[in-house]
Amino acid sequence: MSDTGHVRPLPAWRRLALGLALPVVLAGAGTYIWVTGGRYVTTDNAYVKQDKVAVAPEVQGLVTSVHVGESMAVKRGDLLFELDAQPYRIALAQADAAIATARLNVERMRADLSQKRAELAGAEQELEFRQRDHDRQAKLAQSGYAAQAKLDEARNELRAAEQEVAKAKQGVAAALADLGGDPAIATDSHPTVMQALAARDRAALDLARTAVHAPADGIASQTDRLRVGQMALPGLSMLSLVETRATYIEANVKETDLTHMQPGQTATIVLDAYPGRTLTAKITSIGAGTGSEFSILPAQNATGNWVKVVQRVPVRLEIAGGGAVPLRAGLSANVEIDTGHARGLPGFATAQAAGR
Repeated sequence: MSDTGHVRPLPAWRRLALGLALPVVLAGAGTYIWVTGGRYVTTDNAYVKQDKVAVAPEVQGLVTSVHVGESMAVKRGDLLFELDAQPYRIALAQADAAIATARLNVERMRADLSQKRAELAGAEQELEFRQRDHDRQAKLAQSGYAAQAKLDEARNELRAAEQEVAKAKQGVAAALADLGGDPAIATDSHPTVMQALAARDRAALDLARTAVHAPADGIASQTDRLRVGQMALPGLSMLSLVETRATYIEANVKETDLTHMQPGQTATIVLDAYPGRTLTAKITSIGAGTGSEFSILPAQNATGNWVKVVQRVPVRLEIAGGGAVPLRAGLSANVEIDTGHARGLPGFATAQAAGR
């Protein structure tokens, strides 16, 4: 600085050096960020997911009692609601009576088989007698000691006896068929008894199904549809159960970020509901297709006005330890996945560095 207070201008070479230094520093910084970057994939298109079960009865009936409320935590096997069980108790009693009737019918079939066999034995004895009488009358007729009418009468009675034997044999076969071809068959192994037993099991199952239990641990939701006196129909959802043991993060990642992504890689999660907490997770699976492929109305790209749009693929992440904060389905999250792979130098720069 001179005596008059004016700033002495820098030499031209220094101004040139400073002018060139700034672009060099910026280029170096940019190159460093590019080379070391690309390792982490981030997205804010991520949400907490929990499997939901639509709880529906398997039998029809009036709702008689409700044991669950909105947002109530339940365990697997807990009683949720009950249907009127009286019609199913009556059906079970009828099924028990049908079993007893079927067993009695089997015993009747055995008795009928014994009777048919006795009738067959009697018919065979009668046939033997008629055969002897016919043979005797035939000899007498040949000797001239008996009239032809007597022989004809004996022949008719022989034919009638033969028909009775055939009829008795058919009766035995029919009675044996009623027993499944096995006269020593166990009563409960007979088809009619087995059918009655199966009907009884079905009636008992329907009775048990009048009490609806929680299929898994979770939180009850949409219980406003469940009222005492309401008619419940099979397959019609009465409430929903959000499973708390199956909580995960679904991150919709750009297709351009999938190059080095694979299951097992770690990630950090920050939920919008808990901005000061960081959760650790790992990739458990990468979707088999983009979200548009599984939409109800997939996009039709074979048109003249097609515009390329970067697609998103759902990536599932499992939170380590189940999460240290309460999680609710649908919460928004910010995800940062560590792929463990940096961009590195471009191909031509690598070749020059190697002296090629």
